[in-house]
Amino acid sequence: MRIVIGSDHAGWPLKKTVADFVKSLGHEVRDVGSFDDAPVDFPDIARKLTDCIKSGLSDRGIMVCGTGVGASIAANKIKGIRAAVCHDIHSAHQCVEHDDVNVMCIGAMIIGPWLANDLVAAYLSAEFSTDEDCRRRVEQLHEMDRA
Repeated sequence: MRIVIGSDHAGWPLKKTVADFVKSLGHEVRDVGSFDDAPVDFPDIARKLTDCIKSGLSDRGIMVCGTGVGASIAANKIKGIRAAVCHDIHSAHQCVEHDDVNVMCIGAMIIGPWLANDLVAAYLSAEFSTDEDCRRRVEQLHEMDRA
Protein backbone atom coordinates (compact mmCIF):
# COMPACT_ATOMS: atom_id res chain seq x y z
CA MET A 1 0.00 0.00 0.00
CA ARG A 2 1.13 3.58 -0.61
CA ILE A 3 1.04 5.54 2.64
CA VAL A 4 1.47 9.29 3.03
CA ILE A 5 2.62 10.49 6.42
CA GLY A 6 2.75 13.97 7.85
CA SER A 7 3.22 15.77 11.13
CA ASP A 8 3.42 19.13 12.71
CA HIS A 9 6.39 20.11 14.89
CA ALA A 10 4.87 18.36 17.93
CA GLY A 11 4.52 15.10 16.02
CA TRP A 12 7.69 14.97 13.96
CA PRO A 13 9.81 12.90 16.41
CA LEU A 14 7.16 10.13 16.50
CA LYS A 15 6.58 10.43 12.75
CA LYS A 16 10.03 8.95 12.00
CA THR A 17 9.31 5.92 14.19
CA VAL A 18 5.95 5.43 12.49
CA ALA A 19 7.40 5.88 8.98
CA ASP A 20 10.16 3.35 9.67
CA PHE A 21 7.59 0.88 10.99
CA VAL A 22 5.32 1.36 7.96
CA LYS A 23 8.30 0.67 5.67
CA SER A 24 9.17 -2.45 7.69
CA LEU A 25 5.67 -3.76 6.93
CA GLY A 26 6.46 -3.48 3.21
CA HIS A 27 4.51 -0.34 2.41
CA GLU A 28 5.70 2.63 0.38
CA VAL A 29 5.98 5.85 2.41
CA ARG A 30 5.64 9.42 1.16
CA ASP A 31 6.64 12.02 3.79
CA VAL A 32 5.07 15.48 3.41
CA GLY A 33 6.73 17.05 6.47
CA SER A 34 7.35 18.51 8.94
CA PHE A 35 11.02 17.68 9.02
CA ASP A 36 12.17 19.31 12.26
CA ASP A 37 10.88 20.95 15.42
CA ALA A 38 10.42 24.39 13.87
CA PRO A 39 6.81 25.52 14.33
CA VAL A 40 4.55 24.65 11.40
CA ASP A 41 0.79 24.93 10.95
CA PHE A 42 -0.86 21.50 11.00
CA PRO A 43 -3.55 22.54 8.47
CA ASP A 44 -0.80 23.11 5.88
CA ILE A 45 0.58 19.61 6.43
CA ALA A 46 -2.92 18.11 6.47
CA ARG A 47 -3.57 19.73 3.08
CA LYS A 48 -0.39 18.22 1.60
CA LEU A 49 -1.27 14.82 3.04
CA THR A 50 -4.88 14.84 1.84
CA ASP A 51 -3.82 16.09 -1.61
CA CYS A 52 -1.75 12.91 -2.00
CA ILE A 53 -4.78 10.77 -1.21
CA LYS A 54 -7.20 12.75 -3.37
CA SER A 55 -4.80 12.68 -6.34
CA GLY A 56 -4.27 8.92 -6.07
CA LEU A 57 -0.58 9.16 -5.18
CA SER A 58 -1.31 7.51 -1.82
CA ASP A 59 -3.90 5.01 -0.64
CA ARG A 60 -4.09 6.05 3.02
CA GLY A 61 -2.56 8.62 5.31
CA ILE A 62 -1.21 8.88 8.82
CA MET A 63 -1.02 12.27 10.49
CA VAL A 64 0.88 12.85 13.74
CA CYS A 65 0.39 16.01 15.78
CA GLY A 66 0.38 16.75 19.49
CA THR A 67 -3.03 15.22 20.22
CA GLY A 68 -4.24 14.08 16.77
CA VAL A 69 -7.30 16.29 17.16
CA GLY A 70 -6.19 19.30 15.12
CA ALA A 71 -4.92 17.04 12.34
CA SER A 72 -8.25 15.23 12.26
CA ILE A 73 -10.25 18.45 12.12
CA ALA A 74 -8.10 19.79 9.28
CA ALA A 75 -8.16 16.58 7.25
CA ASN A 76 -11.93 16.22 7.63
CA LYS A 77 -12.43 19.64 6.01
CA ILE A 78 -11.39 18.08 2.68
CA LYS A 79 -14.10 16.39 0.60
CA GLY A 80 -13.52 12.68 0.26
CA ILE A 81 -11.36 12.45 3.35
CA ARG A 82 -12.51 10.57 6.40
CA ALA A 83 -10.05 11.08 9.26
CA ALA A 84 -10.21 9.64 12.76
CA VAL A 85 -8.19 10.10 15.93
CA CYS A 86 -7.12 6.63 17.05
CA HIS A 87 -5.46 5.98 20.39
CA ASP A 88 -6.74 2.42 20.90
CA ILE A 89 -6.40 -0.72 18.77
CA HIS A 90 -10.13 -1.28 18.32
CA SER A 91 -10.70 2.21 16.84
CA ALA A 92 -7.63 1.86 14.62
CA HIS A 93 -9.05 -1.11 12.74
CA GLN A 94 -12.78 -0.50 13.12
CA CYS A 95 -12.57 3.01 11.66
CA VAL A 96 -11.48 1.41 8.39
CA GLU A 97 -13.76 -1.62 8.62
CA HIS A 98 -16.96 0.35 9.34
CA ASP A 99 -16.26 3.90 8.15
CA ASP A 100 -13.68 3.47 5.37
CA VAL A 101 -11.37 5.96 7.10
CA ASN A 102 -8.45 6.97 4.90
CA VAL A 103 -6.48 9.12 7.38
CA MET A 104 -5.55 7.97 10.86
CA CYS A 105 -4.49 10.73 13.25
CA ILE A 106 -2.43 10.07 16.36
CA GLY A 107 -1.15 12.27 19.13
CA ALA A 108 2.56 12.18 19.92
CA MET A 109 1.88 13.73 23.32
CA ILE A 110 -0.72 11.05 24.09
CA ILE A 111 0.88 7.78 22.97
CA GLY A 112 4.39 6.39 22.70
CA PRO A 113 6.21 4.57 19.92
CA TRP A 114 5.13 1.04 20.84
CA LEU A 115 1.45 1.86 20.89
CA ALA A 116 1.83 3.96 17.74
CA ASN A 117 3.24 0.94 15.91
CA ASP A 118 0.42 -1.29 17.16
CA LEU A 119 -2.16 1.27 16.02
CA VAL A 120 -0.53 1.59 12.61
CA ALA A 121 -0.45 -2.19 12.17
CA ALA A 122 -4.16 -2.44 13.02
CA TYR A 123 -5.06 0.47 10.73
CA LEU A 124 -3.07 -0.74 7.74
CA SER A 125 -4.22 -4.35 7.98
CA ALA A 126 -7.91 -3.42 8.17
CA GLU A 127 -10.19 -3.55 5.13
CA PHE A 128 -13.51 -1.84 4.52
CA SER A 129 -16.39 -4.18 5.34
CA THR A 130 -18.62 -5.62 2.65
CA ASP A 131 -21.54 -5.32 5.10
CA GLU A 132 -24.45 -3.54 3.44
CA ASP A 133 -25.06 -1.27 6.45
CA CYS A 134 -21.46 -0.02 6.49
CA ARG A 135 -21.46 0.54 2.73
CA ARG A 136 -24.77 2.43 2.88
CA ARG A 137 -23.54 4.70 5.67
CA VAL A 138 -20.29 5.54 3.93
CA GLU A 139 -22.26 6.31 0.76
CA GLN A 140 -24.29 8.74 2.88
CA LEU A 141 -21.00 10.39 3.88
CA HIS A 142 -20.12 10.70 0.19
CA GLU A 143 -23.51 12.34 -0.40
CA MET A 144 -22.74 14.82 2.39
CA ASP A 145 -19.47 15.67 0.61
CA ARG A 146 -21.41 16.42 -2.56
CA ALA A 147 -23.93 18.69 -0.78
